Amino acid sequence: MKRIMILFLLLWNVSFSTHAQQKLSLRGKVIDSTGDPITGATLSVEGQDGQTSSRADGTFSLEYQKGDVLLVSSIGYLPFRVVLAGQTTLDVQLQSSSEALDEVVVVGYGTQRRGEVTSSIASVKSEDFTKGAVKDAGQLVQGKVAGLRISTPSGDPGESSQINLRGLNSINGSQNPLVIVDGVPGDLNTVAPEDIESIDVLKDGSAAAIYGTRATAGVILVTTRRNTATENRTTIEYNGYASLQTLFRKPEMMDASDYRRLIAEGVPYDDLGGETNWIDEVTRNPSSHNHNLTLFGGNSRTNFTGSINYRDWQGVLLKSGQERLNIRTNLNHDMFDGKLKTNVQLISRSAKSNNGGSTPYMWRQAIIRNPTDRIYNDEGKWQERDAYFYDNPLGMIHESINDSQFRETRLNGSVDYRPLEGLSLKMLLSRVQNNNLFGGATTFDHVNTTKNNLNGTASRDTRSAVENLMELTANYTKTFEGHKIDVLGGYSWQDDTYEQFYAYNFDFPTDNYTYNKLEAGMALQRGLAEMTSYKENRKLAGFFARVAYNYQEKYMVMASIRREGSSTFGENNKWGSFPAISVGWDIAKEDFMANVTPINQLKLRAGFGVTGTIVSAAYMSQTSYNFDRGQGGYVNGRWVPGFVPTRNFNPDLRWERKHEYNVGLDFSILDNRVYGSLDYYTRRVKDLLYQFNVPSPPYLYPSMMLNSGEMSNSGFEALINVDAFRQGEFKWKTGLTVSTNKNKLINLSNDQFNVTVPFFEAGYTGEPIQIATHRVELGRAVGDFFVLKTVGVDENGKWLVENKEGETIPISESSPDDRQYYGNGIPDVNLGWNNSFSYKNVDFSFNLRGSFGHQILNMTRLYYENPINKAYNVLKTAYDPVYGQTLTNDLVYVSHYIEDADFLKLDNVTLGYTFKPNAIKGIQNLRVYASGFNLMTITGYKGLDPEAASYEGDFTFAPGIEHRDRYPTTRTFTVGLNVTF
Repeated sequence: MKRIMILFLLLWNVSFSTHAQQKLSLRGKVIDSTGDPITGATLSVEGQDGQTSSRADGTFSLEYQKGDVLLVSSIGYLPFRVVLAGQTTLDVQLQSSSEALDEVVVVGYGTQRRGEVTSSIASVKSEDFTKGAVKDAGQLVQGKVAGLRISTPSGDPGESSQINLRGLNSINGSQNPLVIVDGVPGDLNTVAPEDIESIDVLKDGSAAAIYGTRATAGVILVTTRRNTATENRTTIEYNGYASLQTLFRKPEMMDASDYRRLIAEGVPYDDLGGETNWIDEVTRNPSSHNHNLTLFGGNSRTNFTGSINYRDWQGVLLKSGQERLNIRTNLNHDMFDGKLKTNVQLISRSAKSNNGGSTPYMWRQAIIRNPTDRIYNDEGKWQERDAYFYDNPLGMIHESINDSQFRETRLNGSVDYRPLEGLSLKMLLSRVQNNNLFGGATTFDHVNTTKNNLNGTASRDTRSAVENLMELTANYTKTFEGHKIDVLGGYSWQDDTYEQFYAYNFDFPTDNYTYNKLEAGMALQRGLAEMTSYKENRKLAGFFARVAYNYQEKYMVMASIRREGSSTFGENNKWGSFPAISVGWDIAKEDFMANVTPINQLKLRAGFGVTGTIVSAAYMSQTSYNFDRGQGGYVNGRWVPGFVPTRNFNPDLRWERKHEYNVGLDFSILDNRVYGSLDYYTRRVKDLLYQFNVPSPPYLYPSMMLNSGEMSNSGFEALINVDAFRQGEFKWKTGLTVSTNKNKLINLSNDQFNVTVPFFEAGYTGEPIQIATHRVELGRAVGDFFVLKTVGVDENGKWLVENKEGETIPISESSPDDRQYYGNGIPDVNLGWNNSFSYKNVDFSFNLRGSFGHQILNMTRLYYENPINKAYNVLKTAYDPVYGQTLTNDLVYVSHYIEDADFLKLDNVTLGYTFKPNAIKGIQNLRVYASGFNLMTITGYKGLDPEAASYEGDFTFAPGIEHRDRYPTTRTFTVGLNVTF
């Protein structure tokens, strides 16, 4: 019996031990607060070696013993800890951590976790957008993305922000980044700013190469808001605001009392008997309002988002303004247990304006007008004077019609089929159709009739475009034992058609027709009317592939290639390849860093990518002929227009190729309290597109678009975010962006045609000076001013300048060869500093932006700080001594008017108050706020606005000019309301 008892105890002990060590299986899913799966979340059992990761759909499986502690973590979310009590299933919901790095960034044709990114990509979420009255998507991220320069050089309500990423990269190609809205090419105004969820910027070549020929200037990916709820619910949001604008700054022109004082001193001005402040007469303090209504509804299987945005913005110049209506609907549905997902989106937008004669030219006329002149003459008509380019701005504003109406319909749909775990097969179809209709007319009381005898003018201009897009993609994601592989393959096809028609006539029997009966103008019978039409078609096709791999988010690599063909290029160069590769290493995840607890992320990145730039016109590689009436002749007594060549055949024309290297560091320290990135890049753009002069004959036309030359860009970028206070009732988050850029034209030659251009000139002063303002020379930076350098004024009030030998000579003895480089219009450094505070229910934010190390040509001073021309008004400073002398020199482009233009702007200030939830029955959220935009500028620049220098279009290679013909910038004050029902 004793032996039996001992055996029984031994068996019981073994059984107990076996039971105590029994492993249990646990299956579950890791999701975020909205119910969406979290891929790659790390799961481990406390005190045990080994870990696992959640799959692409968020699911996981592991083994444990009863009483073990499960730890779940993921970048961008708070850690999760739970004691396991024998359960076999568990869904883990992670809460977003405001202190951590953003979790997901949008990349080309997909998304990546922040920890997996190996390229230079910036992401800004809606909670960090600029608040208040913003024009477009660009202003939402102004000063928040290092290397992305966003400016607002015009106060015109219909103008968009100007955007440039990492400097100038082409001569004839577009400098604007490619904008993709929910996978479809668009622009900054495609959707209302209130309708945007996030903006991601692909900055370097390794990130952007997946878009091939459209990506040299970078890629901006806009993601719109949509319903992500997992339960049945309907939510209505209203966002509205009203704004008041004032002129940011006025030029100090002489007034009537100044005229009469100078007349009394013997200065030969004309006293015309009146007293008019012309700037005040042509401007106003405009009011504007904006309303956005968004509806979210449905459930996890079928949901929809609908939004309506109405905006009515008045301009600071009389009769200028724009009404805009955007409507967006988005419908999502999935079936077959989530294996098939469908999406349909419709965006309809329209904009209309009637600006009268309020053009930038009106600003010049208001400045130069004699302050003693009257608005009306004795007959009650507009007072006009017989002087060159001297017209009554009020008459031109009120006696002109300039109607513009824009309509666009964007319809796109996608089908996403997931037959296997981790495999997605997707088709996206899109059609974008837009129409622009312009109508212009001037009445019999307009200066066109009273001074130029045109007897009424009228024109019509209509433009339309259709863009068709099809994209097929296959994406496979697999995670196993800490490894993750993501493979993408796809095909893209795009077909764009653009057409235009324009007609103009004058000498009408009545001005009551405006622009609605062009055939009534008698200029048609005299052969002086105009009529033109144009149509073009472009096709773009591409095959692309990408592979991304990472091991435990410690070692990462991504490679992609796009093979793309375009109809715009020569027969011998229809196709090109655009490869990219990037790698990353998160040192913080190495074992030797395990005890360095302050460092959460320390990821080194390096990448290389090739992108392209397409020629600006569709048929530059093909021979073209036009009928030219001026080069015709009489045939059988009838005049026949000449059939003349306008373009040469070039089968070797191809796209520009940008090769870019980027090295970077992503960091996060002190429990993700301080985080950001550092980047250094260098670019070489080869095969620049340039219009060269060629001998004729043998060529039919004396110039030809050729691939030639090379340009370089390099720069440094830094982004630092600090959650200074993130716990308790007081919170403060601050972010700093710094970027630099250096540009150089290396060569501009084509060996095949044996042509070389050592420099080209850009910019233009306008009449009466009529000279280029900039020179772009081989080996030098783009943006250099080229000008006579002033060193003094002689006793007669004439300029003294420095000649090419460095000697001081009178300006009358100088020649164009004496011009020299003097300053540059592109800033060396751009800075942004963003701050947001909250205390209980009160929130406050302000943004500062600055640019340093550049110059601006002050056109207002160039033309109106010189008293030589008594026919036009001048600045009050025109009679101040220059180098101790009164200036008597004719108008001339000299360095005296090129100023240092460093500035620091208080860009946006917002103060808001959020009421407690359900403080008012039926209202889930209620916030009121007030904000100001463009409030203050600290600068030594004497002009109106150092940021008003345009660097797009005709001024791309003549940056840093504040033009005299401009729409003035404004200061904006806004009060707004956000309500959620």
